[in-house]
Amino acid sequence: MASTKSPYTTAQLLRWFGSIFRRVRVQVMINALNGLLRVALDFAFIWATKLAIDIATGASPATRHLLGITFHPTLSGTAWCLVGIMVLQLALGFVGRWIAALLGVVAQNRMQRRIFERLLRSEWQGQERRHSGDVLNRLVTDANTVVSVVTDTVPQVLAVLVRLVCAFFFLYTMDARLAIGVTIIIPVFMALSRLYVMRMRAITRKVRQTDSRVQATLQESIQHRMVLKTLERVPTMIDELHRLQRTLRQQIRHRTLFSSSSNLVLNIGFGGAYLFTFLWSVHSLAAGIITFGMMTAFIQLCGQIQGPFRDLTRFIPVVIGSFTAAERLLELEDVPVEDDSHAIRYDEGAGIRFNNVTFAYKGGKRSILCHATYDFPPGSVTAIVGETGAGKTTMLRLVLALLRPSEGSVEIYSGERSDEVSAQTRCNIVYVPQGNTLFSGTVRWNLSLGCPEASDADMWRALELACADFVKSLPAGLDTELGEGGAGLSEGQAQRIAIARAMLRQGSVLLLDEATSALDTVTEQRLIENIIVARNHSATPQTVICITHRPTIVDYCTQAITLQRRA
Repeated sequence: MASTKSPYTTAQLLRWFGSIFRRVRVQVMINALNGLLRVALDFAFIWATKLAIDIATGASPATRHLLGITFHPTLSGTAWCLVGIMVLQLALGFVGRWIAALLGVVAQNRMQRRIFERLLRSEWQGQERRHSGDVLNRLVTDANTVVSVVTDTVPQVLAVLVRLVCAFFFLYTMDARLAIGVTIIIPVFMALSRLYVMRMRAITRKVRQTDSRVQATLQESIQHRMVLKTLERVPTMIDELHRLQRTLRQQIRHRTLFSSSSNLVLNIGFGGAYLFTFLWSVHSLAAGIITFGMMTAFIQLCGQIQGPFRDLTRFIPVVIGSFTAAERLLELEDVPVEDDSHAIRYDEGAGIRFNNVTFAYKGGKRSILCHATYDFPPGSVTAIVGETGAGKTTMLRLVLALLRPSEGSVEIYSGERSDEVSAQTRCNIVYVPQGNTLFSGTVRWNLSLGCPEASDADMWRALELACADFVKSLPAGLDTELGEGGAGLSEGQAQRIAIARAMLRQGSVLLLDEATSALDTVTEQRLIENIIVARNHSATPQTVICITHRPTIVDYCTQAITLQRRA
């Protein structure tokens, strides 16, 4: 089971939040300003209410002084002042919600792009260890949680703290003992908050982990529903989902019970403080120490002091959730990013050389390759054959620099020039992986991933080479919409479009990983002949490395390598 202990210190998380803040500081400042203005209007409303009541009861002097200005308050003037304040409050509320919605979407999109780009540019092996459902959960839910806290919750917390301080001093100027009595709950609040945060953080991390597992189960079951149907294991996955949902429900119930119990203790304190304020005000009013307007102000200010504490108790779970979300996003960002800033091109053709290469997967008990030395000369056609698990696909991933050798090196070379393969040399590689690798969208969109500048003529030429002429008979030709994974096509058709996509890409080395496994023998032979003819007519013939189990392909190769599975 995954650990519930945070892998990051609070200081690390705060520094990361600081980097997010710098990207959205304009929105944060706008939201903060809006919140502070609303605080000012709330206190102006309290002052105007007190003044109106004092005028109505005859307890207000004829002349008032405010901010060095002398004025003569009237009941009608104060009433209009209250109306103006309410209108401004409504306007600020409307503008605040509009700005938060508009800029919030921009901030969330920017955050998702940042994590998305990091994911795509990170080292391949680093992210493949995580389930795609878990990664998607982090990319959407956790990213939105972090942005919401930075852009909305932080400004709200600032406004709450300002409201608390202003309410205390406002009340203190009218009755110092009452102000101190109402805020006596602060030390208790701080002590309970520390214990609350520590416990809630661990509970929230468990909830997020289980939520990711639920999403992973949903995604895998939908993706492989045909397998579940044919294995008659639909009830099994339904039961598994129910089990995970039951666990999630129990964890949320535990979190809610803990949160509600903590809030109950604080609410008892708040209720006691409010009752104390009311009784104190009634006693002072009866003794003639304060006016009725002052009593009304006391009660409102008590609410202005307790309101921030209630808001802080509401914000604490949100902030804790954001820390958990930040930890999960940091785990994605901690995977090193590939350096593909400068492409190293071999325009005159290139070969691949394995120099004493040893490779073992992390955590594996055996070496997949051990001191392997192979040469794939420029312009050669090589078949790699061998039993399952012998390391054939691993060799291609080493050529693509998706994996790194434990020992030795893999080089791309031409004549006296050579470079160790890396993300920067990947521009020379044309790769067709095994299986269905089409995206949802049109045939044209899928082909354009091979070469965005390709014309329709280029696409039709590539489809012809890949024996994918059937595209002409599709309802909309190149503009035919395909479902997820090329839904609507057979496996063989999807595979041929994937090959055509690769044919549009320029590169000195062509890697085929069981690229014709879904084709019949006749189509496969015609496709291989097309590839060989095309490369022979090229000014610089491609170096072809092909993984296959079919002897018909070996007949077209200049050399063959047989790999044995290591014990």
